[in-house]
Amino acid sequence: MNETEWIICTICGRKTHNKIREDTVLKNYPLYCPKCKQETLIDAKDLQITVIQKQEH
Repeated sequence: MNETEWIICTICGRKTHNKIREDTVLKNYPLYCPKCKQETLIDAKDLQITVIQKQEH
């Protein structure tokens, strides 16, 4: 069984509405946080999140 985790917002530190599994690979994914209303461009692999760019609205 694959492990899953919530993606945490890199700006406010809260859970987003997205989950990733340990075999999920994301590249240039626009992660939107409904709580702080910010969007961040991320990469994800092996449950590790890397921030590419933070966008202020």
